[in-house]
Amino acid sequence: MIRVMILAASPVIRAGLAAVLAADPAMEVIGQQARTDTVAASIAALHPDVVLADQDGYREDSTIDGTRWLVPESAPLDPFLGEWERIIGPGGPALVVLVENAHGAWITSLLREGTAAVLPRDATADAITATVQAVAAGLTVLPRETLRALLPPPPIARSQPPQPSLPSLTAREIEVLQLLAEGVGNKTIARDLGISDHTVKFHVASIMTKLNAASRTEAVTLGARLGLILL
Repeated sequence: MIRVMILAASPVIRAGLAAVLAADPAMEVIGQQARTDTVAASIAALHPDVVLADQDGYREDSTIDGTRWLVPESAPLDPFLGEWERIIGPGGPALVVLVENAHGAWITSLLREGTAAVLPRDATADAITATVQAVAAGLTVLPRETLRALLPPPPIARSQPPQPSLPSLTAREIEVLQLLAEGVGNKTIARDLGISDHTVKFHVASIMTKLNAASRTEAVTLGARLGLILL
């Protein structure tokens, strides 16, 4: 029997994930959490094999001994997940994270800090249960597109010189980049485009990765040089 704890800000999401897991006779939901500051104590008391966490719906609440605790309300879960191994300690349960955007350089940070699997938030019930089974067996799970984005590009044959091409920014990323060029902050971008603050952060991270930019200013400069935006 695989013992699973659910971590999600939304009670609807918690109930949905619990129903998905309960449908598999090989799994048992032993606890549900909304706050991150109680997770370590619950893990110590209940000894789950897997923690299934939904990234959406959190904001940073306070700092205790250098640890950033999060409570339900509109911000990404990654600050807490980035300290997973330090908070939970070695030999803890495998961590599966459901994310809004399974692309971008920040996924590498999640994996480096102890996340065993990353799934899109719209993953099917079968994908979720299969992933929980896989990480409980010691495996790491990523969507194929996410893994492909993290791998280095294949070497170019010497007989085929590299062909220059424009970075494949999406229409939304170009909108965000144009607003960055106008000096607009994340909150204003989120309001103007009708998206959340953490979705803006994901778009900015993706833009910087695709343009190979070290800063927002460099991303704007490269975007203008490539003709993606106007200054």
